[in-house]
Amino acid sequence: MREVDPGNRRWRAALIASGVVVALVVTPGAATAAPATPVCRVADERLDEISGLAATDDGFVAVNDGSDEESHRRIFFLDADCAVVRAVRFPSRPRDTEDLAVTADGTVWVADIGDNDRARETVALWTLRPGSRQPILHRMAYPDGPHDAEALLVTGDGRPLIITKQGGAAGLYAPTAPLRAGATVPLSRVGEVRLPDSTTDNPYGFFGRGLITGAAGAPDRRRVVLRTYADAFEFDVPGGDVVAALTSGRPRVVPLPDEPQGEAVTYSMDGRFLLTVSETADQPPGTRPTVLRYPLPAAPATTPARPAPPASSSAGPGTRPQAAPTPANRRQSGTAAVGVGVAGLAVAALVLLGLALKRRRR
Repeated sequence: MREVDPGNRRWRAALIASGVVVALVVTPGAATAAPATPVCRVADERLDEISGLAATDDGFVAVNDGSDEESHRRIFFLDADCAVVRAVRFPSRPRDTEDLAVTADGTVWVADIGDNDRARETVALWTLRPGSRQPILHRMAYPDGPHDAEALLVTGDGRPLIITKQGGAAGLYAPTAPLRAGATVPLSRVGEVRLPDSTTDNPYGFFGRGLITGAAGAPDRRRVVLRTYADAFEFDVPGGDVVAALTSGRPRVVPLPDEPQGEAVTYSMDGRFLLTVSETADQPPGTRPTVLRYPLPAAPATTPARPAPPASSSAGPGTRPQAAPTPANRRQSGTAAVGVGVAGLAVAALVLLGLALKRRRR
């Protein structure tokens, strides 16, 4: 999804006019950011809205979001220098591809799950198996109405997990049955995840710290990461249970400060680093996407998570008890208060951002 231009004055003015600006006043105290190391620059002009990235043994796989340009609607395979070596067409036009994953058997999963207007009756996953010439479409339907989403995880047993893009608690949805080409499989809500507080600088300010824009699983299957426009949050996955990890685990925070429009994240093949890339369609002419590498924290989190409120009644079969992680970088006592009514204003602001300030493609 192409979000509002970080430099666009209209969305900033709208925030001020709405009175939400008080919710954006924060004080220093974010987790310390390790400097990013540039890995390679993507020169191919077809890749200017990268929303999904996955590392492979010999490079990367990438996908744009729902581009209006036909030549941009591909699954792109890149070498280690970020040069495109192969581009695979979709057999029909995808709606809004927002993330991807590559499983251990080499299958590429593309998440066609974006829904800016929350109007889609179905969302989809495309699977491209090794040696295949084109991906296969699998449709799914939410049990509780449309959702916008930009993040996909595939568990060790091959179960896809969609994480919605919304303020507060993000929903976790999984298919209720194996995916089948030509059929629509119902999804069920299997939990929710609440990210820790953050004060990391990013072009979207308060909003950028709470909306999940990408996800990835580690090669060892023992960790997963969710990212926002501002930070990455790495969760340990004991026993391979990704849902339990996200709903009750406490993540380690990796700040990703001031990325232009960071949506994609992946692990390096050795699992020691996170790799990210931003969309650049709304950046100054000549700006090209650059893959960045961030070191991961070495020490595991040990503090127990605080319990969350009970799951909503809309949760489907298999819903687990949910918990909200204790913020790993919670501001210490003595820092200035954020503003009166921040919770209510935040919700209002997120609704405003989602409905009034997005650039709509169609």
